[in-house]
Amino acid sequence: MMRDIKIRLMELSDSKRIHEILINPKFSLFSPEPKSIEETIFWINKSSKSAESGTGYHYIIKLNEEIIGGISVKIFSHRRHIGEIAYFIDEPYWGQGIVVEAIKLLEQKCFNDLGLTRLEAVMELKNINSEKVAIKSGYQKEGLLKKVIIDKEGNLKDVYLYAKTL
Repeated sequence: MMRDIKIRLMELSDSKRIHEILINPKFSLFSPEPKSIEETIFWINKSSKSAESGTGYHYIIKLNEEIIGGISVKIFSHRRHIGEIAYFIDEPYWGQGIVVEAIKLLEQKCFNDLGLTRLEAVMELKNINSEKVAIKSGYQKEGLLKKVIIDKEGNLKDVYLYAKTL
């Protein structure tokens, strides 16, 4: 069966499904996961404002019209040609190459429509699956960044930096 993978900007109507995906305790999210549907709605509203200001774009990933994840790009305010991508996908779809395809769709928007020339992805050292996605998507490992991300317990964590340039 052919896969129909698409991305589109997140909307408030996506809140319930996005919340269902994000509350999975197996996720390794940099920011605290939303504890309620209200927090998810707040996050999606905030995401919409970043798109309006041109500082970030948050998309849902759809497989055959079903919402199965999210992917975003945050544009650096001090270097408007660089964006940082992030992604998540519902556990039943892990390891199927869907995020790699979604990244290709996001890259088209970033490089062609937004004028970005560099995309970065950072991931916790233990997040092997996210690292595999970056490698399969053609990102090059550029190094280890010390004490960059604050985890759920408030600790500063090291991350790997991967990047792709136009």
